[in-house]
Amino acid sequence: MSGPRTISVLGATGSIGASTLDLVRRNRDAWDVVALTANCQAKELAALAREFGAAVAVVADESCLGDLREALAGSGIEAAGGAGALVEAASRGADVTVAAIVGCAGLAPTMAAIEQGRTVALANKEALVSAGEVMTAAVARSGATLLPVDSEHNAIFQCLVGNAIEDVRWITLTASGGPFRDWSLERLHGATPAEAVKHPNWSMGAKISVDSATMMNKGLEFIEAFHLFPVGVERLRIIVHPQSIVHSMVEYRDGSTLAQLGPSDMRVPIASALAWPRRMDTPCAPLDLAAIGELTFRAPDEVRFPATRLAREAAVAGGAAAAVLNAANEVAVAAFLDRQIAFTRIVQCAEDVLSRGLPPAPASLDEVVAIDREARIRARETMEPVR
Repeated sequence: MSGPRTISVLGATGSIGASTLDLVRRNRDAWDVVALTANCQAKELAALAREFGAAVAVVADESCLGDLREALAGSGIEAAGGAGALVEAASRGADVTVAAIVGCAGLAPTMAAIEQGRTVALANKEALVSAGEVMTAAVARSGATLLPVDSEHNAIFQCLVGNAIEDVRWITLTASGGPFRDWSLERLHGATPAEAVKHPNWSMGAKISVDSATMMNKGLEFIEAFHLFPVGVERLRIIVHPQSIVHSMVEYRDGSTLAQLGPSDMRVPIASALAWPRRMDTPCAPLDLAAIGELTFRAPDEVRFPATRLAREAAVAGGAAAAVLNAANEVAVAAFLDRQIAFTRIVQCAEDVLSRGLPPAPASLDEVVAIDREARIRARETMEPVR
């Protein structure tokens, strides 16, 4: 295809959005920016919209729209605000839409992008964790190309290229194990938010860093992999790999195992999605395996870190289970970060909510949102203060 491709970035001011726009900036002639969105970072969003010549900039929080319009005055760039404006921006049919809005706020815009039948680079966990069946059905209807941006799922995607899914024996997601991988269960109970957000390998936001510390992030990725790669729960597994160099592996029935290796930099999987089916340059330093020296692996400990077991059970249960798990976990993580509950109570809270029974399986995005809302209420009811 000649000429630049069009791109929209939903969640432009977050870490995935920043990494995406860094790659676009380095390949400026290859891209025309259609839409950029943020929650309420009006000045930052306006600066990005001006830099990239976006057609439209959208803030999800409509109360920030005045600030956005003021910051874009005289630019000719359209400014809009609110949930409906996010959906409209996602519906503009860019060649590639990067879906990186965090939380359930990203569900409707992601669905709108999928319904355009183009390429969606997916970085919104809730799309497949909470609404897996709904989203994958929409992909099948629209003919959209869904490209995973999470480093693990992008690695699996690359390892599957040119091979038949029925030839897969195992898909293995690697996990760093987080900052507490060597802590005792007793020590975990006293872990602080400051300790939990210090990830040893990746630079991430507070919520996802806590999820890495509990291993819930890997559990949610297990559910995502279940929807992305139809091999069944029994052929998906997790292994702890502290160096975060091997991002995931696929073993085939002939005994061959393909692994994708790369630096701990999200620009690598993002570049893979943006350039697909080709490749593009990134500023990431090449791996120096001699300097790294050793790559080690170990089985996950589901006594100290039961989140992966809980996620696997939710994947088997299907229906509303994963949406309930995700919502309860978000509430519990927020409570931990506010020092309202102990670290070990996070996953216990999610398990408590799941044990109270599940609503019927969602058939639409509205039903997913309703399930999410009710699960959050239940999660707050189970909260106990740190003793």
